[in-house]
Amino acid sequence: MVTPHRIEDEVVATEAVDMGALLSENAALRDRLLRALAESENSRRRGERATTDARKFAIAKFARELLIVADNLRRTIDAAESPTLPTTENAPLIEGVRATLRAFMQTLEHFGIRRIEALGQRFDPNLHEAVMEVGDPSRPPETVIRVVEDGYTIHDRLLRPARVIVSKPHGPAG
Repeated sequence: MVTPHRIEDEVVATEAVDMGALLSENAALRDRLLRALAESENSRRRGERATTDARKFAIAKFARELLIVADNLRRTIDAAESPTLPTTENAPLIEGVRATLRAFMQTLEHFGIRRIEALGQRFDPNLHEAVMEVGDPSRPPETVIRVVEDGYTIHDRLLRPARVIVSKPHGPAG
């Protein structure tokens, strides 16, 4: 025979077990909710970063193609300043090309595109592409002694490496 006292004890015990299970389930659900919120926030941030990068670097391919114009303007200036050509006749032409190059470079810089200063710098494979090594005892080893083609960055990201000639290490191994 079941006494009333015993029934109350069983109800209290069942409620305690149910309360424990509910608290445990609540904690698990809360943990899942917090993880889902964190993942949602991370996804939002990744999306914002991707959008920002897309805006910053969308012109990279276009800019890479425009660098050919800068190269050709520099080649024109170098050729016109050659000692074999009369400079007095070419002076206005050279100055016009220089002014065009300056305006072009300012426009590139306005969009975050900057020329890499390579001449005289230590060779950096992250910024430079060595096309040749030459022995030059007057220069420290692995120094850029000539720039064949200027390199550029866009918002601190490499757009095109500088193609350079580098001094060889000195000594019997070089």
